[in-house]
Amino acid sequence: MRILFIGGTGIISTACTELALARGHDVVLCNRGQRAAAPAGARALTVDVRDEAAAAAALAGPAWDAVVDFIAFTPDDIERDLRLFRGRTGQFVFISSASAYQRPSTHYLVSESTPLANPFWDYSRAKIACEDRLTRALREEGFPATIVRPSLTYGDTQVTLAVNSWERSYTAIDRMRRGEPVIVPGDGSSLWTFTHNSDFAKGLVGLLGHQQAIGHAFHITSDEVLTWDQAYAAAAAAAGVAAPRLVHIASDFIAACLPEERGGLIGDKATSVVFDNSKIRRFVPDYVATTRYRDGVARTIAWFDADPARRRVDDAAGRRWDRLIAAYQRGLDAARRDLGGE
Repeated sequence: MRILFIGGTGIISTACTELALARGHDVVLCNRGQRAAAPAGARALTVDVRDEAAAAAALAGPAWDAVVDFIAFTPDDIERDLRLFRGRTGQFVFISSASAYQRPSTHYLVSESTPLANPFWDYSRAKIACEDRLTRALREEGFPATIVRPSLTYGDTQVTLAVNSWERSYTAIDRMRRGEPVIVPGDGSSLWTFTHNSDFAKGLVGLLGHQQAIGHAFHITSDEVLTWDQAYAAAAAAAGVAAPRLVHIASDFIAACLPEERGGLIGDKATSVVFDNSKIRRFVPDYVATTRYRDGVARTIAWFDADPARRRVDDAAGRRWDRLIAAYQRGLDAARRDLGGE
């Protein structure tokens, strides 16, 4: 197949590019060329898709069998894609987000029929609006859209924990190794799912060119379910830390003190989320997630340890966490005194 990836060098898309190439597809990456180089075998078009005229010129030529947009976040992005690819692709795949699902969830098991409603996170609401626009385009003009919803997908370059620095994700590991506390939302017993990018790629690439997938939405996640405490313990063990200092703080308290955490925490990671992956397995029968989090995070930490230059630390985030922990401890101490807990 002739496949176009808009993006193609991020955490999720790199694994998808590599697998598509391994399966013999003709893969073209359209991006600004400002991140990692294209994997060997992929062709690169260096253009900013947000410059629509330049993108249209660069993408002129035969139609695509499948187009996947990894970097569309707003309805305006979708409108641009509709203009660029109407009549020019057999399938258009939009990478949405599982955070679009109802928060808080009213049922412990999330399926593709779970309502889309997230009042807490602008990012998620924008993704929902993108899905709505594509559904309308499918209904009104037959635009061949497929929607895919990842959930906390990670790879060798990203440590995924509930409270961490996204840009410098080694920060939480550095704190564990130095014996400093790390924050866990709630009491650490909420359930969560981590999906390695190599596993996600199996589902996504399996959907490409699948005509019966047009008009459908899929999430693609692991079936392994961990508590947050178990996830932190696995990351600590991979980092050689036997007893990490976990500080459990209510999600509402974290969000009130660190408003920048509100969307990703209250709107995503604060409540238990378990996914039913039966739909992706029906459409891609060989789909199975095989990377356990303990093994995936060990690979990630090994990647950081292989080069000291990779072990960048977000000092500003660390200072915010320290202030939050201190404020929480002061409040806890005061409550104990006032309520006779001591």
